[in-house]
Amino acid sequence: MTLRRIRKLLATACATAGAIACLPALPAVDLGEVTLEESALVGGQNLQLNGAGIARRLVFKVYAMGLYLPDRAHHTDAVLASAGPRRMTILPLRDISGDDFSEAVMSDLSSERFASAELRGQLLALANTIVQRPGGLRRGDVLTLDWVPGVGAVVALNRKPLAAPMRNRAVYDALLMVWLGEKPTDPALKAKLLGGAAAALREARL
Repeated sequence: MTLRRIRKLLATACATAGAIACLPALPAVDLGEVTLEESALVGGQNLQLNGAGIARRLVFKVYAMGLYLPDRAHHTDAVLASAGPRRMTILPLRDISGDDFSEAVMSDLSSERFASAELRGQLLALANTIVQRPGGLRRGDVLTLDWVPGVGAVVALNRKPLAAPMRNRAVYDALLMVWLGEKPTDPALKAKLLGGAAAALREARL
């Protein structure tokens, strides 16, 4: 029996019982070493996985990453224009020191509109929430970077907030530009976060 057929049978059974919510969530993208879910609940809103991929440095896999949005977006401007909540999920595939993470955040900003001293200071403070953890990020950790309207930018490690929310949306947008800017830290990953590979993988699964 195909996966498509199984999904249809489950959906029919749930609808008959008046409980569509009982349909189990299926993994959206299997990246080999980790799997990212189809959706994420952020700020009370259900977000869909827009795209996902693995960041590489030289020949090494460094971390897997997924971008969750209220609606599909295939261009950076559309992501930045989104008025609702957003989430970036980072799953380290090897240990990453706090210094390496901070350097990546501060050195890969690609647009001059994010280069003000105030904004860079806020970004550094955000990066330091990771740096201050002994050992930085470890394989198996789950780092989430959320934008929640009315709350701010929320950074959580293994579901525990690392600092008080930052209410300046420009800080979160600047952080997005590390991966989605004109000169992203990993161009291949950028394409995947913007849906370049997720759709194909999703089709292959059905």
